[in-house]
Amino acid sequence: MKIHLNDMVFYGYHGVHPEERKLGQRFIVDFTYESDSQHDAEIKNLEDTIDYTKVYDIIKHTLEVQEFYLLEVCANTLLNSILNEFPTIIHANVRIRKPSVPINGSLSSVEVEMERNR
Repeated sequence: MKIHLNDMVFYGYHGVHPEERKLGQRFIVDFTYESDSQHDAEIKNLEDTIDYTKVYDIIKHTLEVQEFYLLEVCANTLLNSILNEFPTIIHANVRIRKPSVPINGSLSSVEVEMERNR
């Protein structure tokens, strides 16, 4: 089974430039995780699955409370935290978009994507 949390928007203070860490900005996160499909038929209650509200809370805390110079470090932190908290996740993928990029040019966003398997 795969569960997707899409287009989560958080306000955080991440970036290499001091202005980014002082003023903050929006970050858009997509997170997908997968459990062993052999157990899908056994799911009857919330306790039988991975509660996506708890996954969301970890992502929210990481993006809004912690500070990172690099989105790559943020993505690694998210994957490590969630995989450590939920041992039944066998695969996870995170995408973090930064719509307000301090680049002298035209682009809609910068995105970092990482995934992990057990």
